[in-house]
Amino acid sequence: MSYYHFTASRVTGGNTVFPDEIIIDEDEQKLTYRKGQIIGHKETTLRFSAIGCASMNAGLLFSDVIIETNGGMTIRAKGFTRSDAREIVELLS
Repeated sequence: MSYYHFTASRVTGGNTVFPDEIIIDEDEQKLTYRKGQIIGHKETTLRFSAIGCASMNAGLLFSDVIIETNGGMTIRAKGFTRSDAREIVELLS
């Protein structure tokens, strides 16, 4: 079973209370992006076949993961460590 769960750092802006999460399930061929809110959370699930490209924007300490879909939607998950961001992009490529 290949299941990966990545959680952004709480130190980065916008993630103090509700850090971004990316869950990759290779068995089911899907990615789930989760952003917490005051009540509940916002969750987006994509099949690997719907992902057009995945990239990272590396900052000094933390990196953002940018996922673009074939349909034109863009997901920007902020505040991951460089190693986590690199692994996410590699898993989606």
